[in-house]
Amino acid sequence: MSGHSKWNNIKQKKGKTDAQRAKVFTKISREIIVAVKEGGGDPSANSKLKDVIAKAKAANVPNDNIKRVIDRAAGGGENIVYEQNTYEGYGPSGVAVIVETMTDNRNRTASEMRHYFDKYGGNMGQEGCVSWSFDRKGVIIIDNEDEKRDEDTVMMDALEAGADDFQPGDEIFEVYTSPDTFGQVRGAMEEKGYSFLSAQLEMVPQNGMKLDAEEDRTKMEKLLTMLEDNDDVQNVWHNWEL
Repeated sequence: MSGHSKWNNIKQKKGKTDAQRAKVFTKISREIIVAVKEGGGDPSANSKLKDVIAKAKAANVPNDNIKRVIDRAAGGGENIVYEQNTYEGYGPSGVAVIVETMTDNRNRTASEMRHYFDKYGGNMGQEGCVSWSFDRKGVIIIDNEDEKRDEDTVMMDALEAGADDFQPGDEIFEVYTSPDTFGQVRGAMEEKGYSFLSAQLEMVPQNGMKLDAEEDRTKMEKLLTMLEDNDDVQNVWHNWEL
């Protein structure tokens, strides 16, 4: 599991500046727009939109912002067409990397992705070159920084809700589901009063990879920073164990 790496990423996100949070809001807004255009503006009838709204709330996007984007997209006020693409490749020493993008200019995005991989000691590969070593799962991260939640209680609640796996960690609990049961489990946990640091479908690596060389670690950090700072990038998944 990529648990500890995942939690390190979350801790970094919790400390982001206002400018960085605004970038996160912008990326989630794109997901909302695409979901509304594909299935309408009613989350009760559009499971994809419901999942994106849950992701937005976990990222502390204000409800007013969420509603405004939904209303604008449903009313035809958002004319930009976003295309979803996935890029796969290798970072330094063969670390597997998957990049999910949403863009209004595919050629620009593809060029930028290739440039990032090349610049930091990796290379972009063909579709499927690394995704075979990942499993798509629902991942729910529950905060336990104050250690007030009992591990056994959280585990039982998660398993009774239909979760496939439960992993306790430093300051967090991780709940894993299949893609099909993700919404059900998330909803059941919400009804029990849980709030989430993160709740979304993710590409979870089957095996982690460590980088022993300081140079490789530095290049990998820079690669991930460049990818995550790109406006067209929605998600970055990798098997590097921090």
